[in-house]
Amino acid sequence: MSLLVGLNPASRSASVLHLAAMLARSADTDLIVTTVIPETWPRTVGRDDAEWHTFTRDAANAVLDHAAAVLGGTVPAQFVVHEAPSARRGLLELAEQHDAGMIVIGSSSAAPLGRIALGSESDALLHASAVPVAIAPRGFRTRGGARVGRVTAAYRGTDSSADLVFGAATVAASVGAALRIASFAVVPNVSGAAGAGLDAERSIAEQWADDIHAHATQLLSEISTLPHAPQLAGTVIGLGDTWEAAVDDVEWDVDEVLVVGSSSLGPVARVFLGSNATKVVRHSPVPVVIVPRRALDAG
Repeated sequence: MSLLVGLNPASRSASVLHLAAMLARSADTDLIVTTVIPETWPRTVGRDDAEWHTFTRDAANAVLDHAAAVLGGTVPAQFVVHEAPSARRGLLELAEQHDAGMIVIGSSSAAPLGRIALGSESDALLHASAVPVAIAPRGFRTRGGARVGRVTAAYRGTDSSADLVFGAATVAASVGAALRIASFAVVPNVSGAAGAGLDAERSIAEQWADDIHAHATQLLSEISTLPHAPQLAGTVIGLGDTWEAAVDDVEWDVDEVLVVGSSSLGPVARVFLGSNATKVVRHSPVPVVIVPRRALDAG
């Protein structure tokens, strides 16, 4: 199972390469590193067209040369310039051609350092991908030889998110990482003009946290009986008055990845993030792997 790494042909960010190398070492697999450039259609023989095509291909090759230097031969990789009508289309084509098990991309440059933002192309890719998509936070870096040390599965208390936890357990076991379950919720500091109802909201949040913790603990108990169970790292619940505070309420390791499942409201075979999942992804300080519904159902 190769990992397909999509690079922006207009920049030389190393974040996605650090994440891809960590994932490849952990899964003992290789990388297909690509830049997607606009295809010239219809092809013409005009000088301007030829010069533009040469310029874009040379720029793409320069980005791939930089990628090879960053990877430094630490993981097996091949480097490909691919032409397509859009980056999304090109990555999906290559993923299918190479039977890639995951697509790895970087954050938009609009993200704060250490966080994730989706650009128009990456957002379109998420909604079209039939394989998991891993996203590196802006500025993400690893130490040499880094591997995934802990997999945290985002759990919403639903059947589909329980399936995600079992899928994450299989992944964690296969790469020798520990498994943790995490849930997040926003609890406002004030409610209404005079704080009316605040105690009730806190009480509801506390009851929700207790229920989620009990369900997650039961899931971990079931996982512990699997033939190849990973090391279990418990359950955590992040609460805060904003989504950023809720995510920051949880402790994160430098070699950790957060696994998030698609919303059940989305197309069955594609990635579709609900609004809360999108907020968790945006504020995650660690790489995020987003798993499409089809992958969950297949598991």
